[in-house]
Amino acid sequence: MTDATTTAQAPPRRQKRIWHQLYFWVLVGIACGVVVGITMPEVGARMQWLATLFIGLVKVVIAPTIFATVVVGIAGLGNLAKVGGLALRTIVYFNATTVVALGIGLVTINLLRPGAGLGYDVESFDGSAAEKTIESANAAAGQGFTDFVLGLVPTSFMSAFVDGQLLQVLLLAILVGVAITMLGPRGDSVVSALDTFVKVMFGVIKLVMWVAPIGAFGGIAFTIGEHGSAILGNLAMFMGTFWLTCLAFVFLFLGPICWLSGFSIFKYVRYIKDELLIVLGTSSSETVLPRMMTKLEAAGTPKHVVGLTIPTGYSFNLDGTAIYMTMGALFIAQAFDVDVPLSTQIGLLLFMLVSSNGAAGVSGAGLVTLAASIAAFDHIIPMVGLALIVGIDRFMSEGRALTNLTGNGIGTLVIARWTGDLDRERLAEVLDNPTAVDVEQLMAEENERPRGLDLSAEASERKASIASMGRDGA
Repeated sequence: MTDATTTAQAPPRRQKRIWHQLYFWVLVGIACGVVVGITMPEVGARMQWLATLFIGLVKVVIAPTIFATVVVGIAGLGNLAKVGGLALRTIVYFNATTVVALGIGLVTINLLRPGAGLGYDVESFDGSAAEKTIESANAAAGQGFTDFVLGLVPTSFMSAFVDGQLLQVLLLAILVGVAITMLGPRGDSVVSALDTFVKVMFGVIKLVMWVAPIGAFGGIAFTIGEHGSAILGNLAMFMGTFWLTCLAFVFLFLGPICWLSGFSIFKYVRYIKDELLIVLGTSSSETVLPRMMTKLEAAGTPKHVVGLTIPTGYSFNLDGTAIYMTMGALFIAQAFDVDVPLSTQIGLLLFMLVSSNGAAGVSGAGLVTLAASIAAFDHIIPMVGLALIVGIDRFMSEGRALTNLTGNGIGTLVIARWTGDLDRERLAEVLDNPTAVDVEQLMAEENERPRGLDLSAEASERKASIASMGRDGA
């Protein structure tokens, strides 16, 4: 796997001290935000702009990063038949897990019924807190299947990036990737340029992540300062039910899938714990996109698989968002004593399967997507009830982002195993000793090495070699 001489000459890699780790400072930011939110709620309530600024900085580079990454991943296969096979497996797996996530959300909310007994009346209920969300969702809810399909096509090539429409960006990336593959060797220079562009975007995200602790501080301070007292009542059970459902989905559904694929869910969670802690503070799975891709490649997943499945998962594999949508809709129905028939619940599930695609893994997007779905069933579920969960959406967004991130990484490994591209021995070694993988070192090595079309096997082997050096020297 790794040349013995190279490994012997590799200097031992010293373990970073905890205060040199980004997740440590994110946790510090969270702790400071909690203190400010509790002791100075008026000040904390004005700190939301810090979190909004941080998320905005991340969103600026996500669309072009996903576009270039998918194009490079498709071109790296060099064979349209392989591209089609990988894409088909990816879509099938992602939609299957999303259906299960929606179903688990329905089952849990029907069994535990956290909204039962609230007894709100539609006529007298004050829904002003959700006016902006409802307004944003009404237009989307009015779209039929034809409008949804037409919406996949941007008005211009650049409008998809300007508007941040990830489904449109994916469509353009697939078309460009296939076109470059058809060019053969003539497309090598284009792919090389796009690969360099990806490195630049990863560098921008890395710079932005330096302010992640500040964003985490602002988000938590605002949430507690603005809504601290509101979450101590009946809504606490709904939040607890949602988090419990997310945990059940990850460990009771994705766990057996991991076992069947030859690795442990617990070791996998340990492997990505730094990324999970960062997402916990930022409420955005997009902030760790470069780190996740690097870690998965180091764990034995070829670059072309990572480059296609991870970005696609940001639109088609939002398991946490799916759970939130079904539970949120039925929680509102229960709060207003509305009995939703089983047939309607199944219809709601199918509708949400479509509407959840394209919802970004950023705080707030899940609420708007939920609103759009409820609007389509407003004759049964009172849309004004969104005001009930607007105040606690921030606490739910962390659960959504964490579940989305965990599911996307597992999906990438499972699909790589499905296609026969996963290096199972390397994965086992990395999961047994996760400290052997230094993300910063791996990304630095990639940035320093000009590599043309070194897109898959050699790139993954090089990452594994670096990881092996760290393991042998640890």
